[in-house]
Amino acid sequence: MAQENVKLLGVLGSPFVCRVQIALKLKGVEYEFVAQDLQNKSEELLKYNPIHKKVPVLVHNEKPINESLVIVEYIDEAWKGKSILPTDPYQRALARFWAKFIDDKVFGAAWKSIFTIDENEREKNVKEAQKAFQFLEDELKGKFFGGEKFGFVDIAAVYITFWIPMLQEIAGLELLTNEKFPKLCKWNQEFLSEPTIKESLPPRDPIFAFFKGLYEKIRASAK
Repeated sequence: MAQENVKLLGVLGSPFVCRVQIALKLKGVEYEFVAQDLQNKSEELLKYNPIHKKVPVLVHNEKPINESLVIVEYIDEAWKGKSILPTDPYQRALARFWAKFIDDKVFGAAWKSIFTIDENEREKNVKEAQKAFQFLEDELKGKFFGGEKFGFVDIAAVYITFWIPMLQEIAGLELLTNEKFPKLCKWNQEFLSEPTIKESLPPRDPIFAFFKGLYEKIRASAK
């Protein structure tokens, strides 16, 4: 499929946008990144994603695709190159299951662990996040979730590798530690050392500063 007219509507520092950037990089797709201000949503974003009004949105020859995991699957099917999803139907189904598990069970619990003010509620979310990590720890049987090469589940889990260590540092929490989750932490290092991943991640310092400011603002508002 032709590579012309590929645009990615996104914001710097979004793990969901980063998933798409990794997939595009892996396939060698050239694209235009169109930065969005989610506080003042552009006509382009509202046009291409009128239902959710969120990023990322991939626009390929004026055809929009929404939702990060759906976009990654589309990229895998639309362009030749390294496969992102397994070829075996059962393994593909498992990959989709674990990617959805990360969205359903990891994102919300980890986010609430950091940004919830009430200590009892925070502790509940920490336990929920760590329970989800334990399932992933048990599922990780090779170098990556995709085997010896990273794939769909690893890309879905980029939030765990880059964002969670940064957020737990900001909040002074120990969500993901080598003592509790040695395989996940080793996978984390292997994944971040991959050239495609390193080149697709946003710069750490401004993202850290943004979330630190958000954290401090939320804490201050609760006093």
